[in-house]
Amino acid sequence: MRKLAAEAFGTFWLVFGGCGSAVLAATFPDLGIAFAGVALAFGLTVLTMAYTVGGISGGHFNPAVSLGLAVSGRFPARDLLPYWGAQVLGGLLGAAILYAIASGRADFTAGGFASNGYGANSPGGYGLGSAFLIEFVLTAAFLVIILGSTSTAASASFAPIAIGLGLTLIHLVSIPVTNTSVNPARSLAVAVLAQNGALGQLWLFWVAPLLGGVVGALIWRYVLSPGETIRNVGSDDTRAP
Repeated sequence: MRKLAAEAFGTFWLVFGGCGSAVLAATFPDLGIAFAGVALAFGLTVLTMAYTVGGISGGHFNPAVSLGLAVSGRFPARDLLPYWGAQVLGGLLGAAILYAIASGRADFTAGGFASNGYGANSPGGYGLGSAFLIEFVLTAAFLVIILGSTSTAASASFAPIAIGLGLTLIHLVSIPVTNTSVNPARSLAVAVLAQNGALGQLWLFWVAPLLGGVVGALIWRYVLSPGETIRNVGSDDTRAP
């Protein structure tokens, strides 16, 4: 239960802090933090929670990361569904509290509410194919970053920094395309409160990240680090891939 609570809290912080930076700060007149600030905010949420509760649960905060770690052999598959449930619940709580705060403004309208999308819901007007490809590729790259920075060949103390900066870079690249998901729990959390039809496009932001997470794990396991003895992330034992 401590692991699940840690995953829920970490995902809550990611949604509340990352999406909160977009909803509350990015477009604030004269003081808005713009795309770069939102990208940094998402990276900082993961970095801070990786140091805070990563030692308890492994610090996934993302169903695609949990799936990728399971495929890589670093996480027991039997724990996937409980972790996914905790991540979804934590994300929904973060979005609900964010909505309660944001709706305190007299002129508040939910609009996109930091949701992900393509076509009319893409910040840059990108279509479905572009959205699917960038979410797939960047989630795969994110898994490679996570697996590489937490391998026995790397310094464990610096892993959260690499992962947080990796997520920042991912957002800098893809905010104009999809408003950046690479995380199904994050996408679901805000889509249920958005008023732009985001729920109808939510399937892409589950399918593409989950597939990308699997491919990233396979690339690391069989191409970049074959036969490596690895640290188990989020479990109590160590196993080789």
